[in-house]
Amino acid sequence: MAPATPATASAITLTVNGEKHTLTVDHRTTLLDALRERLDLTGPKKGCDQGQCGACTVLVDGRRIVSCLELAVATEGRAVTTIEGVADGDALHPVQQAFLDLDGFQCGYCTPGQICSALAVLDEHAAGWPSAATPDVRPEAGPPPLTPEEIRERMSGNLCRCGAYVSIVQAVARAAEHRAGHPGHGAEATTESTTKESAA
Repeated sequence: MAPATPATASAITLTVNGEKHTLTVDHRTTLLDALRERLDLTGPKKGCDQGQCGACTVLVDGRRIVSCLELAVATEGRAVTTIEGVADGDALHPVQQAFLDLDGFQCGYCTPGQICSALAVLDEHAAGWPSAATPDVRPEAGPPPLTPEEIRERMSGNLCRCGAYVSIVQAVARAAEHRAGHPGHGAEATTESTTKESAA
């Protein structure tokens, strides 16, 4: 008797921007393709499709990932946030507003990934995570100042082919200032609210 052929597809439930979606996907389907082609969430962009450019960056359980390298089946049971889930209705997130106010984009292709990455940067910095640019990485030193050098290093996985880097750094710094003045309204607020919606 011939051995059973292993299944090549599975029915999964993805929780994206607080909404649950059940779909059958090939096991090789990336999260990026599931979002764009199956759920019509075209904010995350397919740039290099090799994890090099960051255009497809989304948040999974509040942590940034490049969705072109993540299998859709691996995100079942986790909270996915795309650029479509960042704003609060018609009210832009402070990171989005900062990008708009300071011209942190030109063609806009990389902007969704840049904004999702910036959200994670603010959380990572607040949690005291060091970067390669951090001069003192001892835990007792606390979060380093979010200088332009720190921001550039922390955002270095997101490429902008238009070269809007100066404005992107300024936008992240502006969002960090807003967060410092409005505790509970920073990057973590988006992921927390999405998680609460997912649990409802």
